[in-house]
Amino acid sequence: MKPLDGVLMIDLTHMLSGPYGAMLLTDLGTRTIKVEPTGMGENTRSLLANSPEYSRQGMGAYFLTLNRGKESICINLKSAQGLAVFYDLIKKADVVFDNFGAGVTRRLKIDHDTLAAINPRIITCTVTGFGETGPKPHRPAFDQVVQGMGGGMSITGFADGPPVRAGIPIGDLGGGLFGVIGILSALHERAQTGKGRHVDVSMLDAQISLLNYMATMYLMSGSIPGRLGNGHFVHVPYNTFKTTDGHIIIACIGDIFFERLLEIMPIPELRLEQYKSQPGRYAAAAQINALIEAKTQTQTTAYWLEILGNAGIPCAPVNDFEQALADPQVIARDMVVEVELQSGETIRMPGNPVKFSGSESSKFSRPPSLGEHTQSVLGELLGYSRNTIEELRNAGVIQ
Repeated sequence: MKPLDGVLMIDLTHMLSGPYGAMLLTDLGTRTIKVEPTGMGENTRSLLANSPEYSRQGMGAYFLTLNRGKESICINLKSAQGLAVFYDLIKKADVVFDNFGAGVTRRLKIDHDTLAAINPRIITCTVTGFGETGPKPHRPAFDQVVQGMGGGMSITGFADGPPVRAGIPIGDLGGGLFGVIGILSALHERAQTGKGRHVDVSMLDAQISLLNYMATMYLMSGSIPGRLGNGHFVHVPYNTFKTTDGHIIIACIGDIFFERLLEIMPIPELRLEQYKSQPGRYAAAAQINALIEAKTQTQTTAYWLEILGNAGIPCAPVNDFEQALADPQVIARDMVVEVELQSGETIRMPGNPVKFSGSESSKFSRPPSLGEHTQSVLGELLGYSRNTIEELRNAGVIQ
């Protein structure tokens, strides 16, 4: 039993932001029917599909990860018959999730108003680059576009270098995450009112929200923050330091941690009276960081992790993917899971970070082949006869 068992979602998403949100909801129990266009299907199917390193059974890493546990049906939504089939699905569905551009769902006659006339309980969610209102909602947007427009890139990187995008596609992923939050909120509201709602999520809005207290600081002061590298605009030392075999993060948030640091790093130059409190340390951040790094470079990362950890000082290694995905804490939390493909081969991918008390470890089923569930969904869920399904297939309406 999963928290969202019994919820039926129609997944019209593509690429990353929408599929990621739909993946999370599927992990949490929704029955997800991915409606793909006839022909080649959703365009993410082709990404890395021919890579010998990053594909299995004709599916690349994108599709394998983002579509685990979903069912696939192929419908030509641009045909009248295809729309009729889709509308029959809507009668059974709870949620429709898409990340089409602004105005596309209305053009396809699958917007919330149209679908709500068929099923007043339907919840729709559209994730777009800039939302469905405002002066320019129709501009195309991808991850780095909204990262740049959202302000986050301007504070990422080092002061003497150019702005840098986040290494993970936080613009796309943020849109998907807020889409999930909106859908769950609408499901809760519907339990009270009996009526569905449309959720309008802008990837740019999400980036602005993630600026959080830093945006408030600017709006209060008018002072535009710059790039600080791996440092902090309040706490010192709070940075990444070289070791003999890598890097270590030391985060002294507050005077007590700095006092502990002095006990395990007996550096005379750090024992100045003005360094005992934050203002003095912040004024001398460059000097303090240089002195600490001179010390950390004399030993390995493992050495410092043990010494700092025993002193109760917040610290961490800077892991590469191999190290992060093999971390015992990550493994113990089922954040690397195995998914068995149709051939019996298994692949590993990230798990779901949401855990529930009293639940066993989640099992993840494989992503679907193109149109794999068209016949079963139309026959078992919608009650179409074999003859009707065959007629739709011969007419090119379904695949």
